[in-house]
Amino acid sequence: MPMPIPEPRGPVSAALVAVFAGADEPATVNTAALGCRSDPPDDVLTDDDVQLALTLLYELHLHGIDGVDDRLEWAPELIAARAELEAPFEAAVRELVRPRVEKADSSDVVAALWEMTAPTAGPGLSGFMATEATEAQFRELLIHRSLNQLREADVHTLGIPRLAGRPKAALVEVQADEYGGGRLDRMHSTLFATTMRELGLSDAYAHYLDDVPAVTLASLNVLSLFGLHRRLRAALAGHLCAVETTSALPSKKYAAGLRRLGFGAAATLFFDEHVEADSVHEQIVVRDLAGGLVEQRPDCAGDVLLGAAACLAFDDLVGERVADSWARGASSLRARGS
Repeated sequence: MPMPIPEPRGPVSAALVAVFAGADEPATVNTAALGCRSDPPDDVLTDDDVQLALTLLYELHLHGIDGVDDRLEWAPELIAARAELEAPFEAAVRELVRPRVEKADSSDVVAALWEMTAPTAGPGLSGFMATEATEAQFRELLIHRSLNQLREADVHTLGIPRLAGRPKAALVEVQADEYGGGRLDRMHSTLFATTMRELGLSDAYAHYLDDVPAVTLASLNVLSLFGLHRRLRAALAGHLCAVETTSALPSKKYAAGLRRLGFGAAATLFFDEHVEADSVHEQIVVRDLAGGLVEQRPDCAGDVLLGAAACLAFDDLVGERVADSWARGASSLRARGS
């Protein structure tokens, strides 16, 4: 299912939406993006216009945009616009994760990944969801996660043709599980869609695009950045390592929270599945995917750590947005039209 066309959030996304509607030429998007580059936002990671535009430009290479000609995927002007937005975005991502990467020991990537992704002492957001969250707060969290989980595995799968040998075999093994071993009813995206329906939410892909803030879109865009650039394939591997090594324990807590609220197996199966599957996957991705890749290409160790650190950093940023909003008695979602 393609992504619906959202409401624009600024000049670049407005120009892009106009192109999608056939009301303007792709060159106008490049012009708007150039203007953004010459006068960059204070923080590109929380700039709604930039992040929405990047989301839409990346989606042309993924599920596509509803009603939009697929030939726009390779329109030179849109590729150029994407590059103009990606440059400050990538720079901001690298600056965000620099302390984590510098702290890690790139001479032993496997050990560094285990250390980077070790559980923290505090209860965190997942602990709150297990013991205190309301049904409405669960819905809100699912909305934040829906854009990625309803296409779970797709972007990481882009790494398969860019790898060889042991790392490729490891990624194929993990991704086969993500896609339910070929069974539609066991695909993780299908399980997440069921959870959304059980909580009274729409399971249509990107249905809540207008509701999520820039930081949530940025967490998607950093994955797309890694997945769509061959030069960043090691960062894509590192990102998957962080996903798999930090998923099992929070998933157990999310499932406990849903059961506390009276939901049954249909609502919790997505999280229950990740408790079991990711406990196995984490060994495969850290040792065989990341470790094997660095054995083949020792020069890519830094990028593996970059990808893992980016995943962790954006998880923190989205979690902080949610927790801070709830602490103030406010929603962490955008008011439509804002």
